[in-house]
Amino acid sequence: MENLLPAVVHAGGAIMEIYETMPKASEKADGSPVTEADKAAEKIVLDAIKENAPDITIISEENTQSHSLTPPDKFFLVDPLDGTREFLKRDGKGNFTVNIGLIENGMPTFGIVYVPAIKRMFTGIVGKGAEENGQSIQANSVGSDRCIAVASASHRDPMTDQWLKDNDITETVSIGSSVKFCLIASGEADIYPRFGPTMEWDTAAGHAVLLAAGGQMTNPDGTPFLYGKAEYRNGNFIASGLANSNA
Repeated sequence: MENLLPAVVHAGGAIMEIYETMPKASEKADGSPVTEADKAAEKIVLDAIKENAPDITIISEENTQSHSLTPPDKFFLVDPLDGTREFLKRDGKGNFTVNIGLIENGMPTFGIVYVPAIKRMFTGIVGKGAEENGQSIQANSVGSDRCIAVASASHRDPMTDQWLKDNDITETVSIGSSVKFCLIASGEADIYPRFGPTMEWDTAAGHAVLLAAGGQMTNPDGTPFLYGKAEYRNGNFIASGLANSNA
């Protein structure tokens, strides 16, 4: 982690330089946007991983060739700019992130999430704890006096709204990218239901930080949420605070 953090900060700096130029996006085959910032950050991050962990496979959003690889027992999932739609909004909120997650035997064990616009660096090693800018963080217990949900800013869907209603959750923060996981990990929010499409590189790093902070992420039926799925495509999930959550 110490060796990769400078590269993540460097990638964040490259993203912000392009952000200031009012970047334009092109459209990928799946209809999602991509910018020069995505590509610049990916090169920086991938070069650093290859230098420090040359024997570990990397599955990265912008490297489409990697998407056809059979997942090994240990691999990195990288999203060099999660929240490209938020990046393009230029709304001053800065809800876009640089993400590195390490998967071992289907579970995230290591995660880095950097929010370059506001310089919040979240790190987590499962079993050793999570930090924000070097200070220890811990998720809240859910199901007590309050429950604050986070939901997607660009991909909110009726199923999410219905789930929140069914669980009597009325306080919701709408925010983009993997920041949602980090807000739960730091105790600023409590639960994140997701019923829209995501890819594994969207969630791995934030999931690792959340687990390291004492939280959990499961399929809606409560079974473990695993990685290395077909096409690295996620199903629905519920991410929450401490594992005794009953929300």
